[in-house]
Amino acid sequence: MGALLREWRQRRRMSQLNLACEAEISSRHLSFIETGRSQPSRGMILQLADHLRIPPREKNTLLAAGGFASVYPERNLDDPALAAGLKAVELVLNGHEPYPALAIDRHWTLMAANRAVAPLLDGIDPSLLQPPVNVLRLSLHPAGLAPRIGNAAEWKAHILHRLLQQIDATADEVLMALYKELSNYPLPAGAVRRTPANEHYSGVAVPLQLETSSGLVSLISTTMVFGTPLDITLSELAIESFFPADDASAGILRALAGAKP
Repeated sequence: MGALLREWRQRRRMSQLNLACEAEISSRHLSFIETGRSQPSRGMILQLADHLRIPPREKNTLLAAGGFASVYPERNLDDPALAAGLKAVELVLNGHEPYPALAIDRHWTLMAANRAVAPLLDGIDPSLLQPPVNVLRLSLHPAGLAPRIGNAAEWKAHILHRLLQQIDATADEVLMALYKELSNYPLPAGAVRRTPANEHYSGVAVPLQLETSSGLVSLISTTMVFGTPLDITLSELAIESFFPADDASAGILRALAGAKP
């Protein structure tokens, strides 16, 4: 447990003294915990984990290493206990139409999507749409959306930056492997080149410029997560909602939605 705690402290770039001060314990006590000379209580482990901003899944790992039971349950999405949370996800997704929105898990696996997403996926290699669908792979793969992304280089850099931030926060090995895979994807030779992206959002958001059957749409996205979930599954669920960056894009999205049953 001490080695895991030290790894998280170093990942957060905190000294023993800084963490000890925030947790209101002595640096000597913290040093003893990290070296295994002192066995912390369950409450102390959680206190230190909170100050290190350790995610719920990794808190459970830390507790198990310290000899304690998990605090956060992990249920399957079809568990009746998660029905209220999933209903909220469904309401958000459906309420966002005619604009696209989707729900993803911690590894960017597609869990659900509203009807506005399907019209944007025309021409994608069917193999990329076989479950489990990874939305980042779908976005950057040469046989995915990449050939239709007008600002492909900018969008790829944006996606990889977000992924690095997530890796820094979670130390997730699956995400590390995904980052390596996506980094090695070449920009498709047939990709449409449109630069720069909408300058109105420069420094605030990176629009996704996507060619559709009805023309170019420019989208900006926001991410929604549950504030204080008590379940790991819900804590790792996020909703990506896309908004039109201009009036022309809004019109195209409404037209695409109207063309679909």
